[in-house]
Amino acid sequence: MSCVVAAALAARRLAPAYKSHAAASLGSNAPSLSNPASTQRNHQLEELPTASCHALGRRHATAEQPGSSNHRSMASLRLGLFVLAAVVSAASLIPPPTVAQAQQQLRRDYYASVCPNLENIVRSSVRQSMAQSQISAPAALRLFFHDCAVQGCDASIMIVNSNGDDEWRNSDNQSLKREGFNTILSAKAAVDSDPQCRNKVSCADILALAAREAVLQVELGRYDGRTSTKSSVVLPSVTFNLDKLNAFFSNLGFNQTEMIALLGAHTLGAADCPFFQYRIGTDPTMDQSLASQLKSTCGSNPTNGFAFLDPSPVNFDNAFYRNLQGGRGLLGSDQVLYSDQRSRATVDGYASNQGAFFADFVAAITKLGRVGVKTAATGEIRRDCRFPN
Repeated sequence: MSCVVAAALAARRLAPAYKSHAAASLGSNAPSLSNPASTQRNHQLEELPTASCHALGRRHATAEQPGSSNHRSMASLRLGLFVLAAVVSAASLIPPPTVAQAQQQLRRDYYASVCPNLENIVRSSVRQSMAQSQISAPAALRLFFHDCAVQGCDASIMIVNSNGDDEWRNSDNQSLKREGFNTILSAKAAVDSDPQCRNKVSCADILALAAREAVLQVELGRYDGRTSTKSSVVLPSVTFNLDKLNAFFSNLGFNQTEMIALLGAHTLGAADCPFFQYRIGTDPTMDQSLASQLKSTCGSNPTNGFAFLDPSPVNFDNAFYRNLQGGRGLLGSDQVLYSDQRSRATVDGYASNQGAFFADFVAAITKLGRVGVKTAATGEIRRDCRFPN
């Protein structure tokens, strides 16, 4: 299935989600899960409690941190968006032989002999989750990005530590949607309900397969990580200029063109007002009519507002790049791709050639899925995605 067809299949379900959740109240971002040490490790599903703000917009659950009297400074704001969070260098933390071994083990038929019906099981489970909540698959896709951004694609984002020190409770991850976590837990339970597959498929690969339902086909063969800490989470700010964006992606092995292709994922979804309000009336690269619209949208209480990232937020297309050409990029770190002459030509190319964007996006996101892959020597296959074995 092509990238655009698969993405559109999931994305076209999203528009009602914005409306259906528009009146939702802002919930606490404090975890309410019972102590993992006293939790039975079986396949009974529990909702993993994350912030109640939605991954696709609505409200920013961590605009004000406990103990602070003001909103976080713009320098510390992170991209709480539908899909793409750029990444810190995880690959550099792994010795080169392990990286090579991990990349060699990835292949589409990795589970063909031990769990031949794996893809059908996960696909069926994800679609059931989507029927229950329209943003389940897109939330899982965003979860995949946040996982790969820290320690590599090892499902460490799923771990719940009894001491509260884990990735998902880092403030930069508090906009992740609980539907994304539950989609993975449900898929894991479905896979392990097949005796042939039980305890043979990693949570990392189930997460990758669930994300695939929103975008593309994926390679398999990842092992799950054993650790997860708040301090390991480092994501880029919406205020980043081109040099800072390139620094993050180059650490991961991505060049500028690949980075711009990945950021094209912002053709889907929305962002909360705190992520762009600082630009309104102060950033000369922002179209003035857009600035007026956003000023009205955000008003005096920006935590209640959001705006779509491009004019067709439920279609996977190249409208994101055309938006940048008109100075209508919502985020400063997006608009800089066009305002900086060094990257403008690539934006122009994708804006005029949607097929080129699709091809480059698929190649780039596949490359992202190879970051920091664990092997049998460095990882495990978790029985419960929330807890190391």
